Amino acid sequence: MNNLPKNGLRLRFALACVCLWSSQINAQFIDTSDDRVKTPLSINLKPIGTLKPRSTKDIESSRITVGCETLDRDFTDFNAYKAYLPPLGVKKIRLQAGWAKCEKVRGQYDWAWLDNIINFAVANGLEPWLETSYGNPIYEGGGRTGLLNSLMTSPEGYAAYDRWVEALVTRYKDRVTEWEIWNEPDHPMQKITAETTAELNIRTADIIKRIQPDAKIAALALASHTDTVYLDRALKVLAERNKLDLFTWVSYHSYAFRPEQSYRGVAAFKRTLAKYSPKLLLRQGENGAPSGYIPSYALDKYYWTEYSQAKYDLRRLLGDLGRDIETSVFTIIDIRYGGDPPVLNMKGLIQSDLDKTVIRPKVAYYAVQNLASVFDNRLELVPNFRATTTAKESVSIFGYQHKAGKKQLVTVWLDGKTPNNLFQTTPIDITIENGNFDKPVWVDLMTGKVYDIPKNGWSKTGTTYSFRNVPVYDSPALIADASILTMSEK
Repeated sequence: MNNLPKNGLRLRFALACVCLWSSQINAQFIDTSDDRVKTPLSINLKPIGTLKPRSTKDIESSRITVGCETLDRDFTDFNAYKAYLPPLGVKKIRLQAGWAKCEKVRGQYDWAWLDNIINFAVANGLEPWLETSYGNPIYEGGGRTGLLNSLMTSPEGYAAYDRWVEALVTRYKDRVTEWEIWNEPDHPMQKITAETTAELNIRTADIIKRIQPDAKIAALALASHTDTVYLDRALKVLAERNKLDLFTWVSYHSYAFRPEQSYRGVAAFKRTLAKYSPKLLLRQGENGAPSGYIPSYALDKYYWTEYSQAKYDLRRLLGDLGRDIETSVFTIIDIRYGGDPPVLNMKGLIQSDLDKTVIRPKVAYYAVQNLASVFDNRLELVPNFRATTTAKESVSIFGYQHKAGKKQLVTVWLDGKTPNNLFQTTPIDITIENGNFDKPVWVDLMTGKVYDIPKNGWSKTGTTYSFRNVPVYDSPALIADASILTMSEK
């Protein structure tokens, strides 16, 4: 290097500066201030602090996933957004493993793109779960790379798929323990029968379990949360083949404009599962709202905003966790789908443009970050939780307790309507039986703001706690014992 001419030295220095700057750009658009989310919300309580985000490495485990889908088709750029994953605090990521992207030449697997994702995830305390979608058109009858006509149709195609799954699991069995088989086989664009889906799940799970016996596998990945006929037919095949024990979960996707509207269908799914297995669990594998008007895709043709998106995502995640369902938010960043012209699906927690460039985290990013900082494996649902309210509208309310000290936390929100952009609260009284609070506080999960509940705002009779004039609106808030929370004090 000492023999380089001066302009060469300058070039090396410039490149070094670029590399240093590139390594530091990390999540440079994340606002870490206590006022990172601003809303018109006005609360007649004394503010005492703000929730502190927690990195994935600071969280032992949780039941929350953030979607990193479509990387197999290059609709998003992992390197552009990866630095925003650890500060989010969500513990798991879901992605398609992309057969067609791995095998562009027959018999030759290029894992570099997937290695980049998996190795980053593991190094940063993230747990990836891989889905073995979609097909590969380099084989006759090998299927396609997206939802439309994706499934294999020939013996040659299936044999090549089997080889790829075997190579995939062999490569990542030391870093990946959770798998999913095929994305939305029941989607109208796929037209795959329940019986064919079941057989595909069996052949894939057999390969996974042969190589990785302790693997956990999510079956079916259904687009619908209401089609119990399709579910029943698929489970019947699994049961008749004595293959139900291959699977830990049945996963489903659950899009409804009012997120709580999904749970009647989910309850029917649970009843159908119970007919076949006492052990199979439900897993919500993909759901989230856009942050603006989109002309197509799920939850389209509605004037969403960043506020209503954040409310929706919080309600979906907490509605699932409150019903003891592992859950996922779709998706980490806006997705640039192909086409002429290309279309931007604005369901991301991060705003991007058609060049797949990170612009900034949205309100929903900070809302999910707040939620993830609280709802990890330190909490459990309160057994036989009982609470009553004076609410005149439909309300969701769930109880949690800290495993170590049994201090409690309650989530509450108005759930009767599609999330809107209003921040007008309604005061209600809440009575909690068998409660356990020493210093209760009120928390707005969207902003992370923590407020004191004054002594005249609550009372205790034995183990029954009564809270008066609790502000509620269509976004989740908490009544929590302050000891459960990690916060910066005002």
